[in-house]
This record gives sequence, C-alpha cells and structure tokens, in this order.
Amino acid sequence: MKMKLSFLVAALTFFGAVHAQEQTVPNAKVKNINQVDIDFSEVIDSGKITVVSFWATWCGPCIKELRAIDEYYEIWQEDYNMKFVAVSIDDARNVKKVKPFVLGEGWTYDIILDQNQELARKMNVNNPPMTFVIDGSGNIVYSHQGYTPGAEFELEEQLKKLQE
Repeated sequence: MKMKLSFLVAALTFFGAVHAQEQTVPNAKVKNINQVDIDFSEVIDSGKITVVSFWATWCGPCIKELRAIDEYYEIWQEDYNMKFVAVSIDDARNVKKVKPFVLGEGWTYDIILDQNQELARKMNVNNPPMTFVIDGSGNIVYSHQGYTPGAEFELEEQLKKLQE
C-alpha cells in the first residue's frame, strides 16, 4: 500500500513538473524585423503582460487578427501594461515580404521572424494564427488557435483577468 501511494505521489510530482514546464515560454533563436539574430527571451518583458501571435503573410485570418488587434493596441498598452509581439513563420522564400508588408500596414508592435519555425515548434504551433498570453512571470496563461471576428474581445477578457 505504501509502495502504491509513493508511486502515485512520485508520478503526480513528475507530471506536475512536466506540465509546469510546458506553460513557460521557451527560448529560441529568432530574428528581429531587420534580420538581426536575437534570443526570443529578449522580447519578453519581465513584469509585463506579453501577447504573442504567430502569423504569416500568406495567412488571411492572421492578417485579419493583426489588423483587429492593431485597432486596440494603443489602448491595451495603457489599460493593461502589455506589449504585443507578432511572430512571422514565413519561410526563407517569403520572409523578405514581411518588413514591407508590416510597414505598409503601419503596425507599431514588435515583429519577430521565425523562418526556421524553431520557436513555433517549441510552442506547439501547428497552424497560424495562434495567439498566446504570457503573464509578467513568463508563464503562458492562455492560448487560442484561429481567428474569427470578435476574437480580440476574448483576448481583452484574458488581459483583464491578469489585472485582477
């Protein structure tokens, strides 16, 4: 009986540790919009909420999501002390389109290039758009795949929860 209980406690401890590791932001080598190598950990501000959205220039729902978030971004920065990071998963063939596209849209948030999709793999991103909310301690507290009009309001609800 003691052996079974000890095994159960050990198993729960192990799976709890694995689960906790899955909820933190992994580090990966990425590039900023000017093609300069950086560590993704440099993008996350300690003590600040960070929203990370994986997107691509060829992804229609991604563009709709980023445009919708752009409408509220300035307000959200003030209301929720947050920052937004858009991670492009465009490959080597399309990555040159990212900067002109972003400049054309006038987006002011951070744009990161993950052309080898190392970060996307580590965060289990299969299809864009995929959005994550990261608390001020670097923990992933919410994720959502896909985009439908109005999803930005659900995102704002998640931001509000972190302010409570």
